[in-house]
Amino acid sequence: MEAELKSKIEFALDTIRPYLEADGGNVRIVEVTDDMVLRIEMMGSCGSCPMSSMTLKAGVEDAIKRAIPEITKVEAINLTVA
Repeated sequence: MEAELKSKIEFALDTIRPYLEADGGNVRIVEVTDDMVLRIEMMGSCGSCPMSSMTLKAGVEDAIKRAIPEITKVEAINLTVA
C-alpha cells in the first residue's frame, strides 16, 4: 500500500477514533486490495460489540469513503455480520 494512501486512510480513521476509543475500541488497517477494498480489524470492544457492523458501515466506511472516494468498500476481517 502506498504511503500517501495509508496516510489518507489513517487521517480519516482519526476523525472517528475518539468515538471508538470512548467505548473501549479501535480500528487497525490490514490492507487495501487491488480493487480498492480497505480491510480493517476492529479492535478492543469493537471486535465483539453487537453494534460493530453498524459502526463499521455508518461510521468507519462513511468516513473513509468521504475522505478517499476511490475506496470502494470497507470490510472488517474479524466481524461476522449477522
